[in-house]
This record gives sequence, structure tokens and C-alpha cells, in this order.
Amino acid sequence: MKRTKWFQVRKPLSPASRTLFGILSFVVPLTIWSLVSYVPWIWHPQVLISNPGSVGYLKPGMRANRAVFEQEVETAIANGAAPPEGRPANPVYLPAPHEVATAFYTSFTAAPETRDGVWLHESLWHSIQIIFWGFLISSLIGVPLGILSGAYPAAARMTEPFTEFFRYLPAPAFGALAVAILGIYDGPKIAIIVIGTLFQQILIIANTTRQLDVALVEAALTLGTKRRQMLPRVVIPGVLPNLYRDQRILLGWAWTYLIVAELIGTSTGITWFITQQARYQHFANVYAAIMMIGIIGLGADMALAKLGTRLFPWDRTEATS
Repeated sequence: MKRTKWFQVRKPLSPASRTLFGILSFVVPLTIWSLVSYVPWIWHPQVLISNPGSVGYLKPGMRANRAVFEQEVETAIANGAAPPEGRPANPVYLPAPHEVATAFYTSFTAAPETRDGVWLHESLWHSIQIIFWGFLISSLIGVPLGILSGAYPAAARMTEPFTEFFRYLPAPAFGALAVAILGIYDGPKIAIIVIGTLFQQILIIANTTRQLDVALVEAALTLGTKRRQMLPRVVIPGVLPNLYRDQRILLGWAWTYLIVAELIGTSTGITWFITQQARYQHFANVYAAIMMIGIIGLGADMALAKLGTRLFPWDRTEATS
């Protein structure tokens, strides 16, 4: 009977159930990944050669397709030669969980293998700065325009038609133009994040502002609030918790533009680290770097959510998000 409450529409979960489902959201994909990595008969389309036997082109540590390996074994046995030996393996681009876990440590402690290599922590810090400045500039422009568009129909008609048009233009298409104007370093990368988030931000915040309870506006007018005081004293305080929640979501949107942004101009940040590691087929390091982005993003969102419960203690939605 208790389990049926989990699937009632809009029924809040108990603290214990929220914790349980939060843990399962990570345990389930990790379990699937582990099964695919460690159970030989689930996938493992290749064979990791341990002894090449009489097959000249096979080398120890080499991966061969299973069908090719089995054919070479049959041929060697038929000819009375030593058959190759190996164990089932996945392609090199799918490392096992323990290999990625090891890479989390070695990426921070092992020096780069190449002269132009960068440390993972240096790459991460550079990318965080790109995200910070790009989202800050986007918010300084987008939040005021979004609030004005949501509060005043005239401002909406002046802003939203062009915004609706521009949001369909892919931000990476402006890469060459951004480099021509801002140079090859961090300027165009920040610009791509601004372009990618600004116009979505205006529309989302405008829509949130329109959801303000009309009764609050009417009550304020009845109590003698002047029209020039409506925006700072009624509209903004009334929608502030929802605006804060929108910004948390939009910050995640900014992270999705990071990889594309860092490919423009000089290669820097976490994108450069990932590209370097993939070039030398160090895919465990690639997975570690990608997962590190997710960990930082999730950690930042959880911290902002916790801060939101302190800033807006009256907002029950923020308290349960």
C-alpha cells in the first residue's frame, strides 16, 4: 500500500523515499555499466589478446573482433598450429568503472604526457571561469529584459518577436564572427555561451513573470501602490523564487554550450583536455573529465538549491526541489 503512494500524481514523496529514489538514479546506470563491463556474455564484442599463438599479425594487448579471433582459432587448429589466446573484452572506448575511478585520481596527480599537455584541474578551472563570465553577462542582460517583457505588454512586443527569431539561430554558427571580432582567446568562447543562453533566458523569465498572481497586483493597486513602484515592490518580489529556480536550470544550459564554445579559437579548458586524451586513446581519462563536469554542475545546483531554501523559506516548491 505504501508503494502505491510513490506513483500518485503530484503527491509529495516522504524524505526517505526521496533519498531512496535519489540513490537509485545513480545506482541503476552504474549497475548497467558494471554488467556490460564485467560480465563477458552480455556484450564484449572483442577479444583482448594474451597470446598470439601462430597468428603473426596479432600482438599481446591487442584487441580483435570476436568473429575474426574465432576464425583464426579455427584456422590454427585445423592447420595443427598454436591457436591464439585471449579473453572477452569491450572496445577501447568503453572502459570499465574501476578504470574511470582510477583515472579520477591519476588525472589530478600524474603529469601530462606531452609538452603541451595540461593538468585536469587547470582545465576545469579555466572552463569554470568561461561559464561564470558567460552566464553572468547573459543574466545581466536577460533577467531585466525578461522581467520587463513579462510585466509590460509593450516591452514584450518590442523584445520577444526578435528574441523568438534569434533563439532558433545556432550559437556555434557565430563562432567565426566572434573570433574575428573578439580574437582567438576567451572572448569568443564567452560570447557563444552568452548567445546560447541569453535569448532563451529572456523568454523563460518573461513567461515566469507573467505567472505572477494577478490578485497581488490588484491588491497592491487597491492599497495605493503607485505604478512606478509596482515592479520593484510587487512584481519582482512576487516572482523572485521562481526566477531563482529558472536561473538554476539555465545555468545547466550554459554548461551544455561549453564544449562547443571551447572549440572556437585556441583550444583551452576541459575541451582541450578531453581532445588530448582521446587522441592518445586514454578513454578512461575522457570519461573522468566528462563525469567531472557533471559532478561540478550537480554540486553547484545542489548548493544553489540549498541556498534557495535559506533565501526563500516561504517557497515550498524550492524546499522540495
